[in-house]
Amino acid sequence: MAKPFAGKIALDIRDSEPDWAPYVAPKAPEHAPNVLLIAWDDVGYGTMDVFGGPVETPTMRRIADAGVRYSNFHTTALCSPTRASLLTGRNATSNGMATIAEFSSGFPGISTRIPFENGFVSEVLAERGYNTYCVGKWHLTPGEETSMAAFKGRWPLGRGFERFYGFLGGESSCWYPDLVHDNHQTDPPATPEEGYHIAKDLSDRAIQFIGDAKVVEPDKPFFMYLSLDAAHAPHHVFREWADRYQGRFDQGYEAIRSEILERQKELGMMPADTELSGINPHGEPAATGPDGQPWPMLDTVRPWDSLSPDERRLFARMAEVFAGYVSYTDDQVGRVISFLEESGQLDNTLVIVVSDNGASGEGGPNGTFNEWRFFNGLDTPTELSLEHIDDLGGPSSYNHYNTGWAWAFDTPFPYWKRWAGYEGGVADMCVVSWPARIPAQPDVRHQYIHAVDVVPTIYDLLDVEPPAVIKGHPQSPIEGESFASSLTDAGVPGKATQFYAMLGQRSIYHDGWLACTVHPPLSGWGRFENDVWELYDLVHDRAQAHDLAEQEPARLETMKSLWFYNAGIYHGLPLDDRTALEQTLAERPHGTPPRDRYVYYPDCASVPEQSGVLIGGRSYTLAAGVEVDSTDAEGVLYAHGGVAGGHSLYVKDRRLHYVFNWVGTHLQTVQADRDIPVGKHLFTADFTAKGRSDDPAMPGAAGTVTLFIDDEPVGSRDIVTQPGLFCAVGDGICVGRDDASPVTPDYTAPFRFTGGRIEKVVVDVSGDRFIDHEAQVRGWFLLD
Repeated sequence: MAKPFAGKIALDIRDSEPDWAPYVAPKAPEHAPNVLLIAWDDVGYGTMDVFGGPVETPTMRRIADAGVRYSNFHTTALCSPTRASLLTGRNATSNGMATIAEFSSGFPGISTRIPFENGFVSEVLAERGYNTYCVGKWHLTPGEETSMAAFKGRWPLGRGFERFYGFLGGESSCWYPDLVHDNHQTDPPATPEEGYHIAKDLSDRAIQFIGDAKVVEPDKPFFMYLSLDAAHAPHHVFREWADRYQGRFDQGYEAIRSEILERQKELGMMPADTELSGINPHGEPAATGPDGQPWPMLDTVRPWDSLSPDERRLFARMAEVFAGYVSYTDDQVGRVISFLEESGQLDNTLVIVVSDNGASGEGGPNGTFNEWRFFNGLDTPTELSLEHIDDLGGPSSYNHYNTGWAWAFDTPFPYWKRWAGYEGGVADMCVVSWPARIPAQPDVRHQYIHAVDVVPTIYDLLDVEPPAVIKGHPQSPIEGESFASSLTDAGVPGKATQFYAMLGQRSIYHDGWLACTVHPPLSGWGRFENDVWELYDLVHDRAQAHDLAEQEPARLETMKSLWFYNAGIYHGLPLDDRTALEQTLAERPHGTPPRDRYVYYPDCASVPEQSGVLIGGRSYTLAAGVEVDSTDAEGVLYAHGGVAGGHSLYVKDRRLHYVFNWVGTHLQTVQADRDIPVGKHLFTADFTAKGRSDDPAMPGAAGTVTLFIDDEPVGSRDIVTQPGLFCAVGDGICVGRDDASPVTPDYTAPFRFTGGRIEKVVVDVSGDRFIDHEAQVRGWFLLD
């Protein structure tokens, strides 16, 4: 609320007394610290050397050596929910974020719309005289609100950040990212061939944002949320960084876990008597649910000694690429830290470093050359990935390691990301430093703390009282608890209770004990009333090696009641364990009015898949009105998707081409049988669906695609379309260019159309065949 005017107003300004207080921008207290919140993505507890892992991260060690390490920090087991808690201080379900932003459902706990009553720390600090910057991954905007035409109140600039540079979705190609600068799309400043990688780009921008303001007002503090893409899939990195780890993982994930645990004990992260959790602790894949449901193969680990020599070579290379990816990103973050030091700011910067959940198991037991097979309900045979072993991490890949490495990088815990009832999903790294105020602490902190506690800790350390109202919205209570006192006092207690609900999983922590259900996430099991509950004493059994449910039945019943009590407070119901493909294809607001005909114009902003035409399982027609000036015209007319899957209509070598890239592995291409003529023309790819594919290894709608130049068919072939979405977190629809990861099979093909002019592209999904409606289709264009 603005301050009242306290000056004096007379007839003549010379007789008046001014009062600037109601009008000047808010000013932070003198010597207020900067705040740098660094969020890693999918970095498991036992990944980095700073937590005993095998991956070298000198920047993280540098921060830890100057501050405090927490061994008992927890998240929510998934990206968006943790990030919502990190920035608001409320539980994930209170934020409507019981799932990722793309998997919204129309219920309070899983709407993926963070209430404006749950103010962001950026909103609070901007009103306290801070510059506020968000750099990197956002993933807090519903998928259907990520188009340039969408409501932007849930974009970073709508939630208190003054500047943003990064991507809105849950993941991005490191080579061809879908970038947003403030509130508009922007192209990467370079190509992979020119040395581009998103980790360097994000660090460059972080340094620029800080420097831009500091040269004008050196004493004004900043809050920066540096949200890294690493180590989320795809695991993209320059080959030389991956090659640094050659041979490091040849012993396999079971052997390396023992070494990691020993280092964790030496560092004081784990008690000396900590045991390793077992491989496939519930007997999977043979395990079944209480009603005989099969255990999801995705969430199993193949023992190292059961692998063939080629599979061991493949899996070891997947780990090398991942490790190189993390180390390279750490190196780039080091440039930000060094800039703060060189500019005299590091000493008075509160640095908080966390990961958003455990290591990721989306690669399944075999790993994958294309992570989006997971979201299409497909496994990946190892022979398929072996064909691409030399391309792992490169621009043509969308790769992810196998669950064995997720399990290893979560040492000593069971399971991985998505598992909200097990430490492998929710126990994460946490490092805090503030050299000017907090002396380096040699003793590791073991208090139980959670992502929801970060915001109240920031407020506590900055002596900020969160406002009762933000932008007219009365604020809900902060649900986290400050752990500021533990930064200098190892003996203060941690929090008593923490509630979890995620993808059908549920658990409750209370006074050192954890009760959880044996219900694999995204399993589709349902029948939650029949769930088996387990009970663990985390004080004496951090790795959850011993289920005490039978020995402590009364305690378990109390814990179960406590879960339901908290579920009522924090919007924890209904539970949703639908499979990834079911979630991907579920009905939700589409972000654009439903219609049979979509019109796209040249150089329009990339249209996200959630707001674009959906062609899955149906007939469709792509029709491009083009004026060709030269027989050398070439480039993309229409592209949707990228290397992970997509389709494109393009011109190359004087011929019209259409390609359907089926989940990154089957490039189904048809080429015209004649050169394109100069003049005004209608270039068309018409797909007629004829039913489901009869190939179990290649599910989807089968049919015939036919190319036309005007009304003349110039080529055709049978294809199978993708069963789910191409890549909902990026690689949107483009006309006249494909500046996301290219869909075309020849990656040297030009992305931008040259040698002519595209009027527009129409995509029709009415089901009527193009050839039967030639006059009508021509009427879409001004070609006559």
